[in-house]
Amino acid sequence: MTQIAQVQGVLDASGERARSLQTIYVYEAPVRLWHWVNALAITALCVTGYFIGSPLPSLPGEASQHFLMGYIRFTHFAAGQTLIVFFLLRLYWAFVGNKFSRQLSYLPVWNKTWLWGIFYEFKWYMFLVKDPKKYIGHNPLAHVAMFSFMLFLLFMMASGMALYSEGLGIDSWQHRLFGFMFTLFPNSQDLHTWHHLGMWAIVVFVIVHVYAAVREDILSRQSMISSMVSGERLFRDDLPD
Repeated sequence: MTQIAQVQGVLDASGERARSLQTIYVYEAPVRLWHWVNALAITALCVTGYFIGSPLPSLPGEASQHFLMGYIRFTHFAAGQTLIVFFLLRLYWAFVGNKFSRQLSYLPVWNKTWLWGIFYEFKWYMFLVKDPKKYIGHNPLAHVAMFSFMLFLLFMMASGMALYSEGLGIDSWQHRLFGFMFTLFPNSQDLHTWHHLGMWAIVVFVIVHVYAAVREDILSRQSMISSMVSGERLFRDDLPD
């Protein structure tokens, strides 16, 4: 049963009773942990991935005294493997967590109201409508975006592990599991290129994601950013239907 807490109205400075606030526990602790670990890992992957694709032209002093690119590559590999581990844990929690933890695992395309909500939310983000719709979990457009992002992460993780296996050799378990990527991209450089372009796609997604979260927090009268810290979605007006 969804936990609902109501904060009763209190007297404001003018002596009038303020409106009531209502909160619903949405994001469980493992989901919040996964979110923030993901954020840190993706930040590390994008920064180090940029320098792997565009190395520094020179360093001061003797080359033998530096291991900068080695540290960058190690950080990239460690962050990538962390991303994979927490991705698998997130899939596990989709089965054992609450109903909101399963949202990213499927798209309810059979639901006409949900499909209508995608177009309405698109118009809302484009400033074409003035009244925000309230959702306890992800709104339909965000649902599609996050589901697509999870699928895209599968490509990035598989291609990353395939490229990592190049240094380990064809006898490694990484090559046995992910070497099929080289049948899809026979030219290894093509796989490098698509993996690097995927980094820029993630950068764009993160920018839009942060913008949407901040915008919803301000305009839609419901908490977004703080919800991923406390787990509770706060509605400043009425609860969604």
